[in-house]
Amino acid sequence: MGQGIRLKDLVDFGGVRGNDLVGYGLVVGLDGTGDGLRNAPFTEEIMTSILERMGVNVTGEQFRPKNVAAVIVTAALPPFARTGSRIDVTISAIGDAESLLGGTLVMTPLTAADGDVYAVAQGTIVAGGVTAGGDAAEVTEGVPTSGIISSGARVEREVAFDFESLTQLRLALREADFTTAARIERAINRDLGGELARMTDAGTVIVDVARARRASPAHLISELENIEVAPERRARVVVDQKSGTIVMGADVRISQVAVSQNNLTLQVEEAPIAVQPNPFSPGETVIVPRTGAGLREEPGPGLSIVRGGTTLSEVIAGLNALGVSSRDMIDILQTIKAAGALHAELVVR
Repeated sequence: MGQGIRLKDLVDFGGVRGNDLVGYGLVVGLDGTGDGLRNAPFTEEIMTSILERMGVNVTGEQFRPKNVAAVIVTAALPPFARTGSRIDVTISAIGDAESLLGGTLVMTPLTAADGDVYAVAQGTIVAGGVTAGGDAAEVTEGVPTSGIISSGARVEREVAFDFESLTQLRLALREADFTTAARIERAINRDLGGELARMTDAGTVIVDVARARRASPAHLISELENIEVAPERRARVVVDQKSGTIVMGADVRISQVAVSQNNLTLQVEEAPIAVQPNPFSPGETVIVPRTGAGLREEPGPGLSIVRGGTTLSEVIAGLNALGVSSRDMIDILQTIKAAGALHAELVVR
């Protein structure tokens, strides 16, 4: 077995979860980088609504400022968040605003999936980028149309959940695996004493709270989350074709196989010829295309034997012996997998 990992890093406890919040708001105080109200009429509507709630009558007025922007506000309400505590929020422009840098979010209610308001956000935005430019050129660093407000929302409503009344704790594995679930069951029963845990499937372990005889389910979780278990991982090779990145798990194995790869070079040359008419003739100059194309195959080492490896270091040494680039290695790994010599799941992104 591998190195022990704390249970809190392997499972999610039933009932201990967060909730997503979302709201629609207005950012003010921008330096002329806000929405163009002709292209984003919804910005004018929310701005009018806010001003009228404050007692300012703007009905029939024509005002089109460039220092406001409509935004979507998102946040995650953590488990056991209490009224009055603060959470971080993320601000994202939905109109044609150029930047939210230096803007202030006006008080925005945040609702959950049930439609109730659980938090209210307001504050100065820290944008994630900057834009600078002139009449003929512009440069952008990062994403200036989104940002965050650290501790920018105050919790106004708590999620109702009677944690004290739990009779069973449900441990949901973040990566379902029968071997890992069985190890978790044995580790809990060994460390807490008695037959308290029971594996129901590859992704779930049930713990009997009453039989554990702890002061509360919270006390039981505090003991469970620090139990160390060695998780079992499926052998997997993940490759990213865009960046040429290859990541291999520790359990990847390869059978002895012979590999040959040749490099092809395609060369195309254009050498058009201008054909001139005879002097004083009614003819015209004609461009005659002339193309030369060739295909050259670089001499390769022929078949190379990649010896079977029983450890990850041996597998890497065998593949590195081919002396090819990471992008060529991706093609080789796919071919080795097709040949049945790569004993791992190959994930291509």
